Amino acid sequence: MLKTARLKAALGAACAATMLLATTSVQAADLVVSAAASLTNAFKELAQSFEQQHPGVKVITNFGASDILMQQIVRGAPADVFASADQTAMDKAAAEKAVDSSTRKNFAANQIVVIVPHDARVQPATLADLTGAGYQRIALGNPASVPFGRYTKAALEQAGLWAQVQAKGVMAENVRTSLDYVARGEVDAGFVFATDAAVMPDKVKVALRIPSTTPATYPIAVTAGTRQPALAAQFVAHVLSASGQAVLARYGFQKP
Repeated sequence: MLKTARLKAALGAACAATMLLATTSVQAADLVVSAAASLTNAFKELAQSFEQQHPGVKVITNFGASDILMQQIVRGAPADVFASADQTAMDKAAAEKAVDSSTRKNFAANQIVVIVPHDARVQPATLADLTGAGYQRIALGNPASVPFGRYTKAALEQAGLWAQVQAKGVMAENVRTSLDYVARGEVDAGFVFATDAAVMPDKVKVALRIPSTTPATYPIAVTAGTRQPALAAQFVAHVLSASGQAVLARYGFQKP
């Protein structure tokens, strides 16, 4: 049974936390980059290298579920660049005129995987195995609010298993929360991006790699409300550059 009350509380807390940026003093030389949770490690490194190339500039990174970040930007929180884990969240931002669509580019791709705790004695050989008695709690993302949840639902629907797996769902507010649930052994299995699974190789192991009906591509764009569009565009270019792509590849991201 989906833990909807827990999910609502978590999303509310996440919204409140990220909206703190709206009341934070952002200096003239600061660049605020709101990026999907799965980009945390890679974008921290990209932010650091960008600062080294632009003395005096401070990159403030804000990570979370793509839809929550999108809502934050729409509501007026400071942000200069938005990087989403799927096209849907970016499409919503574009529809709300919260991003400059002329700057939108795909910069990375990912894959959904099923992970289990590292010390698990058994692991699913197929998606259908998740419907068995050995898997009572499965970490999922809400398809209505997080990209990895949408990719997961599409794959399970294609396999005719969404209803059975959904009934065992423990909802995660973002992909890193799903990873944490599995790493701590709070669930029997979970869905995450392949790049997230690689963050904790000593805590989780990949059981299945899931083919997706929809390519898991990541778009990036300058926000419509940025106060420094030239600097924001330079950060986007940095992500798309050969050196930026090398950083992403090192963290397991594929080319879009």
